Amino acid sequence: MDQGPRFKPLAEAEMDEPQRRVYRAIAAGPRGAVRGPFNALLRSPELADRAQKLGEYLRFANSLPAPLNELAILVTARAWSAQYEWYAHAKLAAQAGLGLNLIQEIKNKRRPGKMSGDEAAVYDFCTELHEKKEVSDTAFAAVLERFGERGVVDLIGVSGYYTLVSMVLNVDRVPLPDGQPDPLKKP
Repeated sequence: MDQGPRFKPLAEAEMDEPQRRVYRAIAAGPRGAVRGPFNALLRSPELADRAQKLGEYLRFANSLPAPLNELAILVTARAWSAQYEWYAHAKLAAQAGLGLNLIQEIKNKRRPGKMSGDEAAVYDFCTELHEKKEVSDTAFAAVLERFGERGVVDLIGVSGYYTLVSMVLNVDRVPLPDGQPDPLKKP
C-alpha cells in the first residue's frame, strides 16, 4: 500500500455541517480521535455516524470479554489482509491479555495451537464465518454455550462491522502511522 490514501484527508474547516457534526461526535467519544476508516466514511456523513455508533458499541460495550472481542477483530483483519486494522488491533489485543503467540499464529494464517476453550470457540466461529460464509452447528453451539444468544449475535456483529472497516481501509489505502512497515507481510 505504498500509493497513499485515495480519499484526501479532510480538515475540519473543509467539512460541511453534517460531516463536522459526525467528526466532532467521533472525536468526543471513547475513540478520542478520528482516524482509520472515518476519513473516507465522512464522505457519507449519515453512514459514518451510524457506523461509528455501531462500532462504539461493538468495540467498547458488547457482551464479549475484551480479549475475545480483540481476537474476533484480528481474525477479521487477517481474513481481509487489512494492514491498518491489524496494526491497530494487534497492540490492543496484547494489551487486553491475548497471548503474543496466539496473535502471531493468526498473523501467519495458522490455527493457534494453544487456546483456551473460549478462545477456540471464538476463533473457530469467526474463521468459519469468514471462510465459509456460515458456521457449523459445532461452532455455533460452542459460542452459544459459553456466551449465550447475545454473545453469538455480538460476535456476528463484530465480524460484520470489522469487515466493513477492513473494506474501507483497504479501498482507501489508509497508510500506517509514521511509515510503519506492513505488519502482515512476511519478512
